[in-house]
Amino acid sequence: MNSIMDDQRNTALVITSISCSENNVLQDYARKTSQHGFNYIIAGDEKSPNDFFIEGCHFMSLKEQFESGFSLTKLLPTKHYARKNCAYLEAMKAGCKVIVETDDDNYAMDDFWKKREVYVQAKLYQNKGWLNVFKLFSEQNIWPRGFSLNHIKDAPENESVDQQCYCPVQQGLANENPDVDAIYRMILPLPVTFKQASNVVIGNNTWCPFNSQNTTWFKDVFMLMYLPSYCSFRMTDIWRSFVVQRICWENEMGILFHNATVWQERNEHDLLVDFRDELPGYMNNNAIVEQLNALTLRQGVEHIPENLLACYQVFIDMNLMDKKELDLIRAWIEDVSSLI
Repeated sequence: MNSIMDDQRNTALVITSISCSENNVLQDYARKTSQHGFNYIIAGDEKSPNDFFIEGCHFMSLKEQFESGFSLTKLLPTKHYARKNCAYLEAMKAGCKVIVETDDDNYAMDDFWKKREVYVQAKLYQNKGWLNVFKLFSEQNIWPRGFSLNHIKDAPENESVDQQCYCPVQQGLANENPDVDAIYRMILPLPVTFKQASNVVIGNNTWCPFNSQNTTWFKDVFMLMYLPSYCSFRMTDIWRSFVVQRICWENEMGILFHNATVWQERNEHDLLVDFRDELPGYMNNNAIVEQLNALTLRQGVEHIPENLLACYQVFIDMNLMDKKELDLIRAWIEDVSSLI
């Protein structure tokens, strides 16, 4: 156990939640992070209970977020999932080199706690356009939230390239209630259990959305973790994923998708509200990736901040985000630059 904890001591588990301390998932993570030597940080919001407390968990109330000294925390809107940015910064401040994020309705499986490696053996997909990674892990007609509706019936080509890939962003799947969109939930069956399959890495000119529900970030890409505020809760992590993919291409970084390491007991949702909040994605995701593809970005991790601003300018120019988003991003860049 000591050797495991030594390996994982620089890893943080980050969640945002308005649940109470009795939430079974949050309690389970408290026990498991203690066993495995993870830091455990939860970012609260306006509806979070004032007396929130879980042993072994660093709960960041709004008051603590505002008093943290970070430039970003006072600019972020409240009542938004993007408060999670505050917990990312707190994990960086603690010296963590790996940040793992999930949500308060995802239970961890045993493999969730294994040490993560930034170099992985995987099937590499490049120059594929839209690639429905879910179909590489399932025989069902299923697609991830944020995937282009124009391509949901496309069958991914078999890919024979199996090699070691540098993957500082890693997306794990979720069983039982995976992260699908409202259209899927209204017409197609759940639960779903994904099959065990080879690691998949998407590289240059290949698009597949990924979420913030079972995602690992290594220090080289901490700057890319920023969740935008001036868009809906249903699009913030999806649109972030497109920005991340586009910038990673410039730095020969792949995005890993791997077997499910969590299973979800989904919190209550109104599917029509979800559908409404996903409409900007249904209508614009194809155009977004076309615009991102057309950008001329600079190679090198030192250029990630300027590339980040350039990518989010696309959303502003498309009237999908308010121009105030850039003020938040500049504050984020200032904070992250001071911490890593």
